[in-house]
Amino acid sequence: MKGRGLSFSTPEMYNLHMFVMNKLREFWTDIFCKEANPADYLSRNETISLLGEEAPTTAEVNLSDVPTDLLDILTRMSCDQFVPGDETGLTHECGVFGCIAAGEWPTQIDVSQVICLGLVALQHRGQESAGIVTSDGTDNKPFRVHKGMGMINNVFNDEAMKKLKGNLGIGHTRYSTSAASEEVNCQPFVVHTAHGALAVAHNGELVNCGSLRKMVLGRGVGLSTHSDSELITQALCLNPPDGEVDGPDWPARIKHLMHLAPLSYSLVIMQKDRIYGVRDPYGNRPLCIGKIVPIQIAGVGDSLQESPEGWVISSESCGFLSIGARYLREVRPGEIVEMTREGIKTISIVERPNAKPQAFCIFEYVYFARSDSIFEGQMVYSVRMQCGRVLAKESWVDADIVSSVPESGTAAAHGFSRESQIPFAEVLCKNRYVGRTFIQPSTRLRQLGVAKKFGALSENVKGKKLVLIDDSIVRGNTIGPIIKLLRDAGAKEVCLQVF
Repeated sequence: MKGRGLSFSTPEMYNLHMFVMNKLREFWTDIFCKEANPADYLSRNETISLLGEEAPTTAEVNLSDVPTDLLDILTRMSCDQFVPGDETGLTHECGVFGCIAAGEWPTQIDVSQVICLGLVALQHRGQESAGIVTSDGTDNKPFRVHKGMGMINNVFNDEAMKKLKGNLGIGHTRYSTSAASEEVNCQPFVVHTAHGALAVAHNGELVNCGSLRKMVLGRGVGLSTHSDSELITQALCLNPPDGEVDGPDWPARIKHLMHLAPLSYSLVIMQKDRIYGVRDPYGNRPLCIGKIVPIQIAGVGDSLQESPEGWVISSESCGFLSIGARYLREVRPGEIVEMTREGIKTISIVERPNAKPQAFCIFEYVYFARSDSIFEGQMVYSVRMQCGRVLAKESWVDADIVSSVPESGTAAAHGFSRESQIPFAEVLCKNRYVGRTFIQPSTRLRQLGVAKKFGALSENVKGKKLVLIDDSIVRGNTIGPIIKLLRDAGAKEVCLQVF
């Protein structure tokens, strides 16, 4: 990988060294089924080459130059949040959603139901916990909050939904990254300030949580969790450097946060009678907006200038049709949008430092996102299919059938099949009631999930040479057992292709 070299201070280099040692130990134990000491093969004096040539001094390293995943390791090690052997910090997947009714309040729209359905559409982004916070949009009534562990349908029953009536609200479905999978870390986070309540839902992970945590604690603010989402919430409560006149200037506070923490996040923030949508300057995490249109014309084209019934903001556009909403556009990198009953407007755009390039997470295209979502003007399904076509051109192989590891590898497999003229056939039967193995929090649960998740279609497999398309290999916990499953079912050859 090309880029500026890095010089680490001694503690950071030691932490990275120990991380590599743990990974090697796990690999050796998994493959050879016996304990090993990687130190027999690598000494602490070994040079670990990262990102090209070594930089002369640590001072020359700019955080914006460093890949997010590497910073996740180093910064969370330094603030005692990293557990060696736990790679969950290398992921950033959660779902955020917000809705505000248009026109006169109280509204006839069931805002909490819209949010709940929006979260159901984002369930693939996180399955550990979920929460919804709603408001009437007035000073004299508190936020209504319901959060819990588990899937959306387990957290929100009829009784809970009746208590969440309001004119606006935000929701969150969570996959833990920097903090444990516990109820105290459920989002959205709500804090009570001298200027009213504030609710925050966050997708992403801060690369400089250690320094930001020290700054917030140094201002006398207490933190009850290790979650960087709570850290963001508390940082928003700090006065901006230029001060405020006649009450809080929330846009200025948000901009101050964006300068303190350049990435990685998409935020949905509710304060009193409005919702703010925020995307980090690098555009690392997705965020898009839409409008709720009358049901009788929800499927009609853009020629009608109908009055919207409300506005929505979401990590992905995939759930808009199911709630009667029409996709408008993505929130631009560094953009702060304000949603009120009157509509949506841009109130500021925070530029990237030194005109750095955008850094949208490629894993959104290959794995995280639902295939009917739209990123950068392209449907995810179309991008995955095109990746399969390119893969067939660059890495053609003689085979009887092309297949995929469902679900996110299927579109690429169809593209590979069309380009190579090798027929597509399903070879794996998926148990849809087992959660996504990458999103489950512990290695043991992931491995058990793989064992329970797939079955082989032996009639399609026996005696065949297969090209098996997968979107990615993160840990390798999934693909090994799958290949063994196919070989046991009679596959003659299994050629794995990763787009």
